[in-house]
Amino acid sequence: MEKNKRLRSNRDFRIIYRHGKGYFNKNFTFVVKKNKKQGSRVGFSITKKYGNAVERNKLKRRLKEIFRHNFDLIENGYDIVVIPRQNTKKLSYDELEKSVKHLLKIVFKR
Repeated sequence: MEKNKRLRSNRDFRIIYRHGKGYFNKNFTFVVKKNKKQGSRVGFSITKKYGNAVERNKLKRRLKEIFRHNFDLIENGYDIVVIPRQNTKKLSYDELEKSVKHLLKIVFKR
């Protein structure tokens, strides 16, 4: 995923947590906030409770690839923070992608 499509600064994450709206399914929580920029950005928040660094980075790599392929499902002008739940460890790539698409359809009502 391109750098201009990623959320990276702690300040941006705090603003989204404080003012964003939450959307949930059994595998993920998305916190979404409209931004004043041209494009949309995605950030990942995976806590140490999820597992060791190898597990966290593996999930981040998978999610980045899923969002890279499905970025057209996100409307312009939104910031999204993706928070996975514990049960995502057991899911295959296809199941992760299906769950992300499901939640994006709920968020953007498509």
